[in-house]
Amino acid sequence: MREYALVFFVAAAVTYLLTPIARRVAVATSTLARPRDRDVHAIPTPYLGGIAMLGGVVAAMFVARSLPSLQLVRATPEPKAVLVAGALICVVGMVDDKWQLDAFTKLAGQALAAGLLVLLGVQLQFLTLPGTSGSNFALDPNLSVVATVCLTLVMVNSINFIDGLDGLAAGVVGIAAVAFFGFCYQLSVVQQNTRVTPATLLAAIVAGVCVGFLPHNFSPARIFMGDSGSMLLGLLLAAAVTSGTTSFDSTAISGRRGATFFFPVLLPLTVLAVPFFDLLLAVFRRTRTGRSVFAPDKEHLHHRLLEIGHTHRRAVLTIWYWSAVLAFGGVAASFVRAPYVAAGVGVAALAGTALSLLGPRRSPAVAAETPDADVIDLDEHRPTG
Repeated sequence: MREYALVFFVAAAVTYLLTPIARRVAVATSTLARPRDRDVHAIPTPYLGGIAMLGGVVAAMFVARSLPSLQLVRATPEPKAVLVAGALICVVGMVDDKWQLDAFTKLAGQALAAGLLVLLGVQLQFLTLPGTSGSNFALDPNLSVVATVCLTLVMVNSINFIDGLDGLAAGVVGIAAVAFFGFCYQLSVVQQNTRVTPATLLAAIVAGVCVGFLPHNFSPARIFMGDSGSMLLGLLLAAAVTSGTTSFDSTAISGRRGATFFFPVLLPLTVLAVPFFDLLLAVFRRTRTGRSVFAPDKEHLHHRLLEIGHTHRRAVLTIWYWSAVLAFGGVAASFVRAPYVAAGVGVAALAGTALSLLGPRRSPAVAAETPDADVIDLDEHRPTG
């Protein structure tokens, strides 16, 4: 656990220190998020937070390779795969942040990065079927490739869709990563297996990157992660989940009091329930009205909270709360008797409903017309000439 804590700290510290540099690069190259009708920020804000995040990932991976307890990970394909595929998808995001790629070009870049992930050895090899005895269903090689690419694309775009308020995506992903880390680590203990797995390491790194970026990104944000950051986080989480399916033999723990045999069918859905739900709603409403699935709008979950009168920060904290309830509830259900988990999640859900629907601090009109984020001064960093 000490080694994972060190890797987490390195990822957080390096990301935190690199973010101001990434901000200056964004300002110098005019890579700015200029306010649009669907946005809630009031003035242009720098993009390219993904550069700092990628730096944090690289530094954490380097340190992990140097730690005796984590050297077993060096023999696995995940470190190289996530660095290469992560760098590619980060570059695609940087280009999109600067020049606004069309949806299909961006999707092609995401698919290429997901394909690299598979090519370098990270792919779903089997699925665990729910049942009383648990059974592993081996995937055909071609189906394995398709399933891994699809999982990666869904995760990448889920995080991309929810990245609409200061600190929202970083917080949701950080919560998901901590929950997934807890699941992988506890499952290693249950199986009396090695606690050094690529999935656990990746979860610790993602959590650290999010924690390091949040001080710069929480309202009022001085920098946005942009597509370079949101797509990188989605790819890293997809790699962690994919790796987790091959790191653990769920049939060895079937029949226990928890529901661990549902992994990996249900756990990713609970850990990332909020962005998945937001993605599904967006697809449904856009296809129902005949629009492209990739057509932007102002009807995401965070927009709804703002409309009913929540402040910017309160809306973010509300979604963080729901993410934590669902993510940690899903992990707890894997190891604890269902009635206890159901009771705890039920109480938390009632509190979350009250938090979401009751007691907005200002009227919807004021909330819509008075954004309280992104109040930064670019003049002090404006390039000369």
